[in-house]
Amino acid sequence: MHEIILPEAKPALEWINNRIVQKVTPQRSHALAQRRFAAHLGDWADQNGAGVVGTEWQFQVEPPGEDSRTLVPDIAFLSYDRMSKAEMAETEIPRIAPDVLVEIRSPKDLQRDIVEKTRVYLAAGTAVVFLVDPALKTTTVVDADGSRLLAETETIRHSALLGFELLARTLFELP
Repeated sequence: MHEIILPEAKPALEWINNRIVQKVTPQRSHALAQRRFAAHLGDWADQNGAGVVGTEWQFQVEPPGEDSRTLVPDIAFLSYDRMSKAEMAETEIPRIAPDVLVEIRSPKDLQRDIVEKTRVYLAAGTAVVFLVDPALKTTTVVDADGSRLLAETETIRHSALLGFELLARTLFELP
């Protein structure tokens, strides 16, 4: 297999569907949803000593039998169970997929790229992907069992994040 490593750029570059894709500079609704989800998930991780949460964190992801590629989720959680605290302290770009990640849809995101990134993450060991769509005010939970669409009135939770709960509409409401 090959390793596809992309140069640093702003916004970041990702390898999706055999091509380089530059992440979109977020608009207000994207930025708000990202900040709110990251803050809640980060607080949960810190309180539980569970691992590290980061935004726009680069990962080198390699599903079994496929090329290693650069992906940059909007929000990622990597547990100390999968990467020790000592190893995480020394690692800027993990060479494993995050346990949990959040992708927030931007108007120019292509559906086929979202589907492919989700497939790659799950194949590489991610337990759950949360796909947030600020325009539709929905969150889709995707894991090995399939996908489930949440309305903004529902609570975001998953067995990979025991005790974490976030009311979906919180991601979309102005302060």
